[in-house]
Amino acid sequence: VRVANSAKPTPFCLFSGYFSVLSGEVEALSRTDVQTCTTWKAPIIWEGMFNPKIYDQNHKKEGSSVALTVFAVGRFVFTLTFLNSSEHHFMVGLPVSYYVFTDMPEKVPHIHLGPQRTLKMIKVQRHSRWQDISMMRMKTISDVIESDIRHHSTHVFCFDVDQVFTGRFGSEALGDSVALLHAYYYHLPKSFYTYDRNPKSKAYMETGDFYYHAAVFGGSWKSVKSLAEACYQNIMEDKQNNVEALWHDESHLNKYLWLHKPSRVLSPEYCWDTQIGYRSDIQVTRLLWALKQYDKLRTP
Repeated sequence: VRVANSAKPTPFCLFSGYFSVLSGEVEALSRTDVQTCTTWKAPIIWEGMFNPKIYDQNHKKEGSSVALTVFAVGRFVFTLTFLNSSEHHFMVGLPVSYYVFTDMPEKVPHIHLGPQRTLKMIKVQRHSRWQDISMMRMKTISDVIESDIRHHSTHVFCFDVDQVFTGRFGSEALGDSVALLHAYYYHLPKSFYTYDRNPKSKAYMETGDFYYHAAVFGGSWKSVKSLAEACYQNIMEDKQNNVEALWHDESHLNKYLWLHKPSRVLSPEYCWDTQIGYRSDIQVTRLLWALKQYDKLRTP
């Protein structure tokens, strides 16, 4: 089926999948075993829902480039594994700029980078509690987008460092505003979602669309900057009122994404925990949680 030419992969939803307008062609892709479309017509990206070669070709043609931000504050044991695995699986074929935020740059292991890949280490303060590190990253992300990223990257993805890439995490994940379904909640009724229920917090939610995982979020640099700024402002307002959201920056991220719907949602394939066990709908795993040793890595 021929349609008007379109350089950008533009998805629109079907009942069991979505059409993609790609290089002037319409391609119908479907999965009948999972939800593939939100109520506001944003695609939910699963294996079998996209043609990776066509997405890569179009994003290369458009000149897409990606900044990856990750915080390695007192957690250097994970950094080498995360970055090395990213070199093999994250946005392969596109220009990628890594931004590693750390309190001790000299402890970040050296890695060999491929073509069109750069790495910047930025020194940040180490807070006494891991919760504060988690919440304050929003301001740091906003600041570096304004000072650096926006001048040379079209998109930004933000990750937790205690993860490892195991499969393609490619250009199909790029969009204006990108959220990730939390692996532990996507199968559960909304009554189980752990939104912040404290009316005194700016993160307070009675209900929502999905439960999103703050270990992965992204989008255009403008959208990520807006998200980070809003979350930081709400976190600071809570602090002034002696309030702390239940799941810290993740609670604020969920509130923001409820009010500002993401244009693309990633399935739990894009951040899976093997301890959940077998799920027939998880046909591939693209990013896995690393085993966490909170007593060693986090200060109470």
